[in-house]
Amino acid sequence: MSHALVIGEALVDVVHDASGSTTEHPGGSPANVAIGLGRLGRRTQLATWLARDARGHTVLDHLRASDVHLVPGSDEAERTSTAEATLDDQGAASYTFDLLWNVPEVHLDNDLAVLHVGSIAATLRPGADAVAEIALAARAHATVCYDVNARPSIMGQPADAEPLIERVASRSDVIKVSDEDFRWLYPHLDPLDAAREWAQQGPAIVIVTQGGEGSTAFTSGGLEIHVAAPAVTVVDTVGAGDSYTSGLIDALWSANLLGASRREELHAATEEQLRTAMSWAARVAAVTVSRPGADPPRRRELEPPR
Repeated sequence: MSHALVIGEALVDVVHDASGSTTEHPGGSPANVAIGLGRLGRRTQLATWLARDARGHTVLDHLRASDVHLVPGSDEAERTSTAEATLDDQGAASYTFDLLWNVPEVHLDNDLAVLHVGSIAATLRPGADAVAEIALAARAHATVCYDVNARPSIMGQPADAEPLIERVASRSDVIKVSDEDFRWLYPHLDPLDAAREWAQQGPAIVIVTQGGEGSTAFTSGGLEIHVAAPAVTVVDTVGAGDSYTSGLIDALWSANLLGASRREELHAATEEQLRTAMSWAARVAAVTVSRPGADPPRRRELEPPR
């Protein structure tokens, strides 16, 4: 097992800050996860949907600089997608999207440690149907990781997105979901109660991120683990959840819990293993929120997991 495959949107974030200035940065939740893994030294491929235009070349340069390899056929879109991100006075972002999504052909084999899918790519058709089928097929080879990362402005009403989100969740081993995602998806449920339910429906681990309050994991074996967030001065929250996901995948990889052959061990992960993984993921995310944009750290910037 020697590489990760990430499937999902790569785009340009057009960021409007509270002062009224506008900047453009490469982004997209799955692309940010791929970049985070690449910067942590994991061999990573990204299957996405870009154009060969100026913004597409900007994204490609950004991916290459972080040692992320593009799956062939990922650059055949009509235009490169954008996300308009508006930051409030606390640095929190709200988004509107101009997004095109399709899935290039991908190759699955036993060299794959983990398949990560996420966000809009799992709910926007026609690509969403391909993502769900690939997630199912990948289970024969790899751990399947899913970040819900709900975007109501493009996913529509919760009732429309729910069957698509639950379809991918049911095929996943590791799920990262924010408390805000769950509040939008299931307004009648407490987010932690929703996570408990999901953890009993197939996944090995469901982790709920709760911003500055930390994160809480629920396992198929009944463990419930809370890890506090590190103290940090927040510049903005762009890419925070994506960095957490890449850190989580990296830590589970270091613990030898990834791959289809390790699925039983992942379901039996100990509290110590999960607490270490969650603490490492939180550390990665803390560095990202301490600086502008989705700029996850390289391994040399971080203390090793304890």
